[in-house]
Amino acid sequence: MAPTAALYGASPDVARRILDDIEAQFRLTKDDLIRITTQFLEDFTLGLGEYNHPMAMIPTFVTGVPNGSETGTFLALDLGGTNLRVCEVELLGNHEFVLRQQKYKVSEALKTGEATALFDYLADSVDAFLTEFASAVPSSPSTEQANPFASPSLNDLTPEPAVPLGLTFSFPVEQTALNKGNILTWTKGFSAKNAVGHDVVQLLQDAFNRKHLHVRCVALVNDTVGALLSRAYTSGGCLLGSIFGTGTNGAYVERVENIKKLGDSPARQQGGHMIVNTEWGAFNNARTVLPTTPFDNKVDRESINPRLQAFEKFISGMYLGEITRNILLALVDAAPKPLLFNGRSSGPLNTHYGLDTAIMSEVEEAWESGRVPVVPVAADGKKGEKPAVNGVSASDIAGKIPDWQSAHFTDIDSLEPEDVARLERIRGIIIQRLALDPADVSLRDAAIVRWASSLVANRAARLSGCAVAAVLVQTGRAKLGGGFSTDEDRLIIGVDGSLIQHYPNFNARLRDSLRELVGEEVERKVDIGLAKDGSGVGAALCALQAIKQGH
Repeated sequence: MAPTAALYGASPDVARRILDDIEAQFRLTKDDLIRITTQFLEDFTLGLGEYNHPMAMIPTFVTGVPNGSETGTFLALDLGGTNLRVCEVELLGNHEFVLRQQKYKVSEALKTGEATALFDYLADSVDAFLTEFASAVPSSPSTEQANPFASPSLNDLTPEPAVPLGLTFSFPVEQTALNKGNILTWTKGFSAKNAVGHDVVQLLQDAFNRKHLHVRCVALVNDTVGALLSRAYTSGGCLLGSIFGTGTNGAYVERVENIKKLGDSPARQQGGHMIVNTEWGAFNNARTVLPTTPFDNKVDRESINPRLQAFEKFISGMYLGEITRNILLALVDAAPKPLLFNGRSSGPLNTHYGLDTAIMSEVEEAWESGRVPVVPVAADGKKGEKPAVNGVSASDIAGKIPDWQSAHFTDIDSLEPEDVARLERIRGIIIQRLALDPADVSLRDAAIVRWASSLVANRAARLSGCAVAAVLVQTGRAKLGGGFSTDEDRLIIGVDGSLIQHYPNFNARLRDSLRELVGEEVERKVDIGLAKDGSGVGAALCALQAIKQGH
């Protein structure tokens, strides 16, 4: 690593300069944020205009969002890996729903056998769920009571309408309609034969028909789109659904006239709005504006998909621990004198992805313990609620969080006793989680690990703010740099993922970045709340939208 490889003196001043140099590489100024967000907007336009761009901007053919008044019962099938999940979602019409669900294991034989066997198993699982767990009420409850004294008629012999189902299929597909998508390739250990190139909805429906099930697959769903729909139902509307967890993505409501690549298709001629799945994890794969460091380059070079999913590698939970591990190893390997752990390492530190992002979160949690309140992500999404803690607005809280990314906080002698006590706890976490000898972990080492974790996570949160700001500007609700505010009282955003939910101050840092980009007036209107179960509840709500759209 360039910052530590050619060190010919090991005085405290030289060591501090090395930390300062690393810190500078991870800093993002307001100008940096604006330049990145400007590129986001350019890539949005490019992806809306043409196919086959990294920022894919996939039309979902979902042309509306629920408002929370809808009722009915809908099914969801979520296939994304070793387990499949069947859900029944009963919409109560008051922004609330009842969820029943069951998981079923997918065997290796099913993953690699004939597609018909796999999809028959999916249908069997839905059948088992309906038999054992579901309430099996019709999807559209009738308001009329049946007359018990009426004689049978032909109308009474009409079969019950099929229960609508939304399919969350977490594999690459080329979606051409709300209920149609051809499988492009298998991933995650699946290689079922005679499936690639076929319509996944039709494969599933054929299996339902073979089993004589009264179930109709009406929607093919992406979990990020599901997050948007879920938040919309509980909050009465939503403009962006986003995932900030192991991976990252966003889906937002776009004017159909802007989706120029739809050409003269019926969907384009119909006008109105449509949810677009951005696939923003692939933003700026060329890394022309993303703040790449040697530590990021190493993560990319050693990844299973070099030069792809660039944005995701800067901000998602899968990679943050690995970036931090690279920083720590560079300091361990500094020459001629190490700057961390007496030059010693350990099994976890020497292992690819051996430092989980959860360890960073634990370290930062210990450092934040007893300090200012963090900005919460609203869990219930009730109408009219604003993110606040003890009556203090999100903006005010974010503004009071100290600049923990400064290398100043690695100088033990200048810290308050309370902070030294926090570092003692962090030292214990490091010894336990990274399997290091206690003799090799000083309090200053604990401070450096805490500082490095904060650097990486703060950059991730601020970059995440660029993605949210880009959607606000793209949809006409904000102006880059501030100075404009929509008339809307609330700008509702649904989020899901472990980072945004659990990582200390991630939401506050994101909002801080957002405020720099679009101004405080707009940022205060942004209502970030948890989207409940995008791949389950969201898929069922997509089935609702499909029925609304006549599918």
